[in-house]
Amino acid sequence: MAIGVVSGLFVGGGMVGTLSAGPVAEALSRHWMFALPTIVVIGATLLVNRLMPHDSPGRPDDAGIDWPGLVLLSGTLVTLMLVLALAPDIASQPLVLGVAVVLLAAFVTGWIAVERRAASPMVDLRMLARPAVWKSCVLTFVICVGTSGAVFLVPQLFAVPADEYGFGATATQIGLFLLPGVVAASVAGPIGGIGVRRLGSRAVVTAGIVLMAFSLIGLAAVHTEVWHLIVGKALVALANGLCITAMVTSTATSVDQGDTGIATSLVLVTRVLGFAVGVQVSGAILTAGTPSGSDVPAESAFVVGFVLAGAVTALSLLVTRTMGKGVRE
Repeated sequence: MAIGVVSGLFVGGGMVGTLSAGPVAEALSRHWMFALPTIVVIGATLLVNRLMPHDSPGRPDDAGIDWPGLVLLSGTLVTLMLVLALAPDIASQPLVLGVAVVLLAAFVTGWIAVERRAASPMVDLRMLARPAVWKSCVLTFVICVGTSGAVFLVPQLFAVPADEYGFGATATQIGLFLLPGVVAASVAGPIGGIGVRRLGSRAVVTAGIVLMAFSLIGLAAVHTEVWHLIVGKALVALANGLCITAMVTSTATSVDQGDTGIATSLVLVTRVLGFAVGVQVSGAILTAGTPSGSDVPAESAFVVGFVLAGAVTALSLLVTRTMGKGVRE
């Protein structure tokens, strides 16, 4: 239940950021969209340092921060985003894309080599090789790719001019339209915790995946009214919260107590990566679907994006079939 509350705050916090971005940009400026979160993070850091009880490291032999691994993983992620951004323009600049792919392969190879030799690796590859952990990471990645499709595409569709096929909503209006999704994402964590306790993690993940795939395909088929998008986005947010809570809970309870932090951090890193890849792919789909000389993507590009996100999400059911039932009280 506690893990569910924390997971709900993670998902809900991200949605609150999306909700507040429009009013901040319109009332102040786009610069404050970056300044205000920076101020909040600084304040939160000071509060954590002052209020959070100090605890000793779990392992006295830890060698500190794995700086080489951190740098190489950062390079891998940045290069991956660059490859995805260049993919729609492969015909015009194939050489640049080829160089980026080679650089990505070099970063990945170097990162794996460093992590295998590090005394205290940032990402423990041996832990990642455990079936319970890698299955949770795969499911988390796929689910977050599907979720990010809705996170990115729904606001874009709201903003399409009303004389086209959209709604011409302002940034503030888009934030209000996304408010039900914030609520759904926040309550999904505790609900997921209760579900895992009573039914097991596999049942909760399966239910979340089915709900998300159904919602994404539904958005592809029906998106002509504002409420279509509001309901669809809220259901996706609810499904994501259920799945992430079940994944973190399943992972945390499948390893020794001393390895809980390492195992759950792998899931959370995978979550961030899944969102980043999903948003980048969705953006590439809209870019590829924008007619020459126009700033508005074709409606079919949104349909393709929702269908692709739904299909990818549904494929993760193949992994859930091999999961254990997970912890039940």
